[in-house]
Amino acid sequence: MKAIVYDRFGAARDVLSLQEIEAPRPGSGEVTVDLVFSGINPSDVKARAGTRPGVTKPPFPQVIPHSDGAGVISAVGDGVNAERIGERVWIWNGQWRRAYGTAANQITLPQDQAVVLPDNVSFETGAILGIPGLTAAFTVFSGGDVAGKTVLIQGGAGTVGLLAVQLAKWGGAKVIATARGAGAERAREAGADAVIDYADADLAARILAANSGQPVDRIVEVEFGKNIATDTEVIAENGTICAYGSALEMEPVFPFYPLLFKAVTIEIALIYLLSESERTATIKRLTRALSEGALNCPVERVFPLADCAAAHEAVEAGNRAGAILLSTD
Repeated sequence: MKAIVYDRFGAARDVLSLQEIEAPRPGSGEVTVDLVFSGINPSDVKARAGTRPGVTKPPFPQVIPHSDGAGVISAVGDGVNAERIGERVWIWNGQWRRAYGTAANQITLPQDQAVVLPDNVSFETGAILGIPGLTAAFTVFSGGDVAGKTVLIQGGAGTVGLLAVQLAKWGGAKVIATARGAGAERAREAGADAVIDYADADLAARILAANSGQPVDRIVEVEFGKNIATDTEVIAENGTICAYGSALEMEPVFPFYPLLFKAVTIEIALIYLLSESERTATIKRLTRALSEGALNCPVERVFPLADCAAAHEAVEAGNRAGAILLSTD
């Protein structure tokens, strides 16, 4: 099979190469998926660049990057129902603690990591579900239903944030999002009831005003460190702040006392490490939303497999209006 590989950290154009390697055969409990698209996330480019603290070399002699993808099951191992052959699926954790990810023609992995893709959902959307889709669904619904509640989505125009806006609205919540410029319009089109510029000097007051002066029940947070003061001010008693990022401030000052006297739950979400029960519930919720046509997953650009380095550079550049994908078939 053709695959993008690297064996050392560095700039995309320096370390990524297209090679022909032998496709692993499915073992017991495994399936082989003929991939159509591979999704590229910021975590993929950071892993290739070697920017994770304390990590000095790749964990395997040869790595095929990317954890997300979508395609069709072409072979199954022992213990897997042969009727799964021909099934349209999307992939999660394709390259998490594994050497071979989705930047290839095929991937072989445990069958539970190949989830049925509803017939009404495109392969492009399927390639976005593993990290952005599951992160959005978990951060919105980890505490249960949100019907009748107010959910604040900080960063409502990003790949995760835009999906979180749609999911929260589908779940029956009042949705307030922060975004600016063209991103603000995207968040509105996704269903946000109010969109506020995240750089507003009176951001907390504006958020409260958008909720008729009342605090919000739940916050989906992309920049925990930078926004914790605002979040503390606007969160309701017994509310939850579910954070999946804090890139701009990795060592935040934590206002414990004000949060204590609101009995706020702080939840840190790393989608790679969901428990089995959490992942099952999140996949079920996400699948239902997809089946009901509740999600639009925008794609910024699709690159051919051979141009993987350019695709990584597009992710690193940021300022995107959608996901970056590789065409892998």
